[in-house]
Amino acid sequence: MSTRRKDADRPPSIPAEQPQREPNLADDVGLTGGTRQSTYAAMRQPRGVARILRNLRLILTGRAGVDRLLMRMGARSGLVASAYYLLFSQAFRREHLAVLSGRVRYSAQVHQPQPGSPLLRRNIHRLEKGLLMVPRRRVFATDYVSETVVCFEKILESRGFLTEADTELRWAHDVLQAYFDAAERDPRTDTARIRFQELAQRFEANPTPLVPCKRRSQEPPPVTFDRLIALARRRRSVRWFVQGPVPRELINRAMKVAAQSPSACNRQPFVFRVLDEEELLRKAVSIPMGTAGYGHNIPMLIVVVGQLRNYFSERDRHLIYIDACLAAMAFALALETLGLSSCFINCPDTEEFETSMAELLTLDSDERPIMCIAVGYADPAGLIANSSKKPLNQLLRYNCE
Repeated sequence: MSTRRKDADRPPSIPAEQPQREPNLADDVGLTGGTRQSTYAAMRQPRGVARILRNLRLILTGRAGVDRLLMRMGARSGLVASAYYLLFSQAFRREHLAVLSGRVRYSAQVHQPQPGSPLLRRNIHRLEKGLLMVPRRRVFATDYVSETVVCFEKILESRGFLTEADTELRWAHDVLQAYFDAAERDPRTDTARIRFQELAQRFEANPTPLVPCKRRSQEPPPVTFDRLIALARRRRSVRWFVQGPVPRELINRAMKVAAQSPSACNRQPFVFRVLDEEELLRKAVSIPMGTAGYGHNIPMLIVVVGQLRNYFSERDRHLIYIDACLAAMAFALALETLGLSSCFINCPDTEEFETSMAELLTLDSDERPIMCIAVGYADPAGLIANSSKKPLNQLLRYNCE
């Protein structure tokens, strides 16, 4: 006799959810092929009726059920999704505030630029890309070179005089000079060209101008692959440190490496806040999640802070995380070469964490704490997690594999 169940003999019903099963949000919002109904019920009931019954059941389960229903609706409609986060969740409220605050600060910097101006750095980088293009256009940057010269002039006037440390202004000068030498004359850029020529008289000729140049690809890299991967494997999250001060000179040296990390349009929208004063350090260590049980022995904590003032549009709001993380990884590898160890500490995007850290460090409204890094000399007696990594076939895919 066949042991196969005869679904046709069963009465139509909507089976109850299994209480032990963890809710699968992807099923609820229709992002997988999963379903809460049996195959029999789905076949017998019209789709509209099944949806109504399922929604009714969610509503009857209380607040959590309503929330799941609204999430499912929002996942199918941008308008409903916006309404959901406006009326039912404040999870993105702090991001909205920070982004708008950043845009306000960006606008203020356009009119009163200071060293590190995101407008100047972005536009000079854009000019560099125009100069290195093959084939190079005879006329380019007509829509932004004028504002670049104005910004350059305002920063130059605010400085009063140049020093050897004014690399940014020398870079801007050299690239602008290369641009006006290379680009053909155009009525749209004539005024900017004349004004720059007047400003350029303040600069001495640079024997090695800071402009696009050929990469020295014929020279072998200073680090072999085997040594690089050995360094990467040596770096592990250390949670037990020798008690004692961490030399700031070593932090400065590691930061020189981090500063070489790639950054969108070279804006570097972050600052590493180094905490090594005991009282401030202990308060900061207690804020992020993940320091329980070992936070008391962290001799230095670095809070990586993103600054949204570097962007004129919401479209770039995620770059603070990308650029800061690129720099943080280089920073951690550099620490290893200097005999120091580190541990990246997750900073949850919660109001309690962000508010506490902002108050402690007196952050501006456009600044967002991205991560924390514990730094110190590793305790030889302390253990580290093995943290076996995923194989390449789980991390790497070519084309549309």
